[in-house]
Amino acid sequence: MSDLLQLVEHTLSEKLAEHISVIDMRGINPFTDWFVVATARNLRHADSLADEVANAAQKAGFPLRTREGAEGSSWILVDLNEVIVHIFTEEARAQYKLENLWGDLPIEEYSE
Repeated sequence: MSDLLQLVEHTLSEKLAEHISVIDMRGINPFTDWFVVATARNLRHADSLADEVANAAQKAGFPLRTREGAEGSSWILVDLNEVIVHIFTEEARAQYKLENLWGDLPIEEYSE
């Protein structure tokens, strides 16, 4: 497990993200090693989680490739190269079912 992945998981947990899942994309996706999927309590919480993850990564020396999803979006993507973070509201996560799309890959629930 990479240092960046641990940092992302810890930051999301510390900032009260819910249902944090990690999808192992190594060997499947040439652009990233891990997808991290987390649920925010509301739109404002989603924005805050995305900001916190991006700031924590950059402080630790990991570059931010991009952030997708405008303020107030129900799905925000934070691309940190080897880790891509998907932050959803509960409703959006149920709608898009990202874990089902990658259901044949190893998926772990984060627990501290």
